[in-house]
Amino acid sequence: MAKMRGAIVVDVEVCKGCGVCVPACPTDVIKLAKEVNGKGYHFAYMENPDACTGCTNCAIVCPDGVITVYRLKVTENK
Repeated sequence: MAKMRGAIVVDVEVCKGCGVCVPACPTDVIKLAKEVNGKGYHFAYMENPDACTGCTNCAIVCPDGVITVYRLKVTENK
């Protein structure tokens, strides 16, 4: 059976750290970094990348459109 795996790429220098993407993620993948970008904002990043399903919720709710989502269908070999 195929399972969806995902990954996000955040444009760190443009992210304002609003945090809207954090609760939108159903698998608790996204957190705000303790570090700041060049503008002084805590940016979003993948805290738990193995749990990402590529649902795109984070990209949909991002007000600045700085999140790109990639999806890959993974087949399990048994």
